[in-house]
Amino acid sequence: MECGAIAAQDFEVVRRIGLALPGVEALTKYDGSPVLKVGGVFVAGLALHPSAEPGTLVVRARLDERDLFVEEAPETYYLTDYYRSYPLVLVRLTQIREDALRDLLTVSWRMAKKKGKKTRRPDPL
Repeated sequence: MECGAIAAQDFEVVRRIGLALPGVEALTKYDGSPVLKVGGVFVAGLALHPSAEPGTLVVRARLDERDLFVEEAPETYYLTDYYRSYPLVLVRLTQIREDALRDLLTVSWRMAKKKGKKTRRPDPL
């Protein structure tokens, strides 16, 4: 394992970093898996689809940026056909350093907040 990389089973590091962002909540989905959300919108969680490798985090990422992530660091970032059509990137937790994870979660948080604002209905008068 790379020096400073996060252990695959350690969602607690993801949780700790994510909860430092304003409004982020750590929740447990119906299937028992942990997820981070802001305003009810997905920020990050463990990838559970069978196409993903064990110990994989899924986070929001702009399509053009995630393609660069995968191209520049395929040992850390990847996609499967299942996730390819969504603005997400898969992250091998054993390969990412905390500082990179913090940056990635911040980008995902911003995207989630923006999505939440777009889907919110105005308050009735």
